[in-house]
Amino acid sequence: MRELIKTKNKDFTLRFAEEGDCELILEFIKKLADYEKRLSEVSALKSDISNSLFKNKYAEAIIGEYKGKPVSFAIFFYNFSTFLGKPGIYIEDIYTDPQMRGKGFGSIIFAFLAKLAVERECGRVEWSVLKWNEPSIKFYEKLGATPKNEWDQYKLSGEALSSMADKY
Repeated sequence: MRELIKTKNKDFTLRFAEEGDCELILEFIKKLADYEKRLSEVSALKSDISNSLFKNKYAEAIIGEYKGKPVSFAIFFYNFSTFLGKPGIYIEDIYTDPQMRGKGFGSIIFAFLAKLAVERECGRVEWSVLKWNEPSIKFYEKLGATPKNEWDQYKLSGEALSSMADKY
């Protein structure tokens, strides 16, 4: 049975993905790739998702559900900061269906991942964003994320990480 994680929005729950979610995860990946104008680059198969997430456990995934219907997802894994001497969580993909945006679900997912990072003694949360994706960049900056000037990646660390974790 799937364990639902309650959030501040009573109609929106999170859960860790299970092997039976591989097709759903692949659908979300394709939706994200389509939004990023990169759908032709997706070569992942359901079996790749199964092997990577559930057999080899290279990454983890969470599913966001609104009134019991999957509307968002995030895939993340550990990275490591030699400067901090600690692991971090790297968000590979995060996506919410367009008709569900603006309801705070993205902020809830980031708060959950920040809380998870704090609980797992990680030093930061990082991700990358396409330079043209202004709506996402504005959203990330509103969270308190800062750009890494030499890279097109964002991170939550220190006070911003703690602050985001406290919002969950």
